[in-house]
Amino acid sequence: MNPTDLDLHQTRDAVLAGEVSAADVTRAYLERCRAVNPRVNAFREVHESEAVAAAEAVDRRVADRATADDLPLAGVPLGIKDVLCTTTGTTCVSSKMLDGYRSPFDATCVARLLDAGAVMLGKTNMDEFAMGSSTETSAFGNTLNPWDPSRVPGGSSGGSAAAVAAGLCPASLGTDTGGSIRQPAALCGVVGMKPTYGRVSRSGLVAFASSLDQVGPFTRTVDDTALLLRVMSGHDPLDSTSAVAPEDPADYARTDRVPEKLRIGIAKQYMSDGANHPAVQAATEAAAEVYRAAGADVVEVDLPHTSFGIPVYYVVATAEASSNLARFDGVHFGHRTQDAVADIGELYSRSRGEGFGSEVKRRIMLGTYALSSGYYDAYYDRASRVRRLIRQDFDAAFRHCNAILCPTTTGPAFALGEKADDPLAMYLNDIYTVNANLAGIPGISLPAGTTPAGTTPAGGHELPIGIQLLGPAFGETSLLSIAKLYENAQPPWRLAPGC
Repeated sequence: MNPTDLDLHQTRDAVLAGEVSAADVTRAYLERCRAVNPRVNAFREVHESEAVAAAEAVDRRVADRATADDLPLAGVPLGIKDVLCTTTGTTCVSSKMLDGYRSPFDATCVARLLDAGAVMLGKTNMDEFAMGSSTETSAFGNTLNPWDPSRVPGGSSGGSAAAVAAGLCPASLGTDTGGSIRQPAALCGVVGMKPTYGRVSRSGLVAFASSLDQVGPFTRTVDDTALLLRVMSGHDPLDSTSAVAPEDPADYARTDRVPEKLRIGIAKQYMSDGANHPAVQAATEAAAEVYRAAGADVVEVDLPHTSFGIPVYYVVATAEASSNLARFDGVHFGHRTQDAVADIGELYSRSRGEGFGSEVKRRIMLGTYALSSGYYDAYYDRASRVRRLIRQDFDAAFRHCNAILCPTTTGPAFALGEKADDPLAMYLNDIYTVNANLAGIPGISLPAGTTPAGTTPAGGHELPIGIQLLGPAFGETSLLSIAKLYENAQPPWRLAPGC
């Protein structure tokens, strides 16, 4: 048995059955990380000795007859996005601003996973402060797409997606502010889910945009996503935005609960032939046929304010980033300049200038402008009003369907550097994902095949594409079941070629 061939459930079951030890599983993945990670830079740091020690502790609990109820993630190695605080290793948000920072506590979601028997392998690379769509803004180098190293893995959780796609771990954690789980999941050919806002605690998450950020998993299968979500979910008194949700997280594991009269919505705003790569368009249409063949009604729904999503997002998100990142001034938190300075203002200016990368600076300046005197009503307040209209569009649509089917991205992964000098082109990568964050609803990206080799603009490798399902707030149980129905009709998940 090669432990790295197993998915999350298979790993857990093998460990609990005594077929393989958690320590051997961890060592197998660490060996793979040593061989593959230098080629893709998915992990920013790997904690070898700590991971083996944690796995050995799991083995002792298994020897004491722990069950799946006691350890639902027994011996499962995980990658943790660098934006989540952990007491093991450093939490740098892939920025020079926090280089070397060691957290005195674990993020609530991480603590829950570790308590369930998961083993943290290390921290995954990401766009600096989660600001980016390609993992090219990291201060620790680009992450490369395991399917084609000349292309991006998506972002900002590109390291977490690439780690699963490359077989460096069976699952990982990311965060999604405007598509930062779903977009890289599509570009790397894995499952990625953004839960309902408030479903998973944000305590211990280094904030980008507090009303949008949400933690979620990357996995190989829908069932694995459901299990991770079940363990992570639940109210947390340490997070004032944590919801007391109507659903029981234990229901997530029941991915066979498809609604009796299933209705899948197709929004015309997401299906423009001119906007989507032909393979993406075809995969989305094929997904609709999968649901029709399963007896579902496929109906058209209208989301009239869709086109406002990108401008609204980049006002709201940058404004909140400007506020959240004000604490990193070289005095209270973060990098402090080593140059002699004349006054406190110069200390702030130099420290922030040296500590933040260009994309983070751009978004801070945009947000500061939107919140400045005389512009707040024209920008932030107006964006907040349109955000409500976007949420109302989804509320109206879900009165006619159980889930909305659409592409995750307009096309496959683009080349490294292709959009680095064009911020607007980069921002448009999130055109199909940002509205779910603005509305606070859950979304899941599913592997939907690949582009035929040679059909991308640069030719060459086949590249993954994804389809996306969106559901009503706190409707994860139904959404996961609908996603599983699609997954059942697809070929099994496969590792990125060459990994």
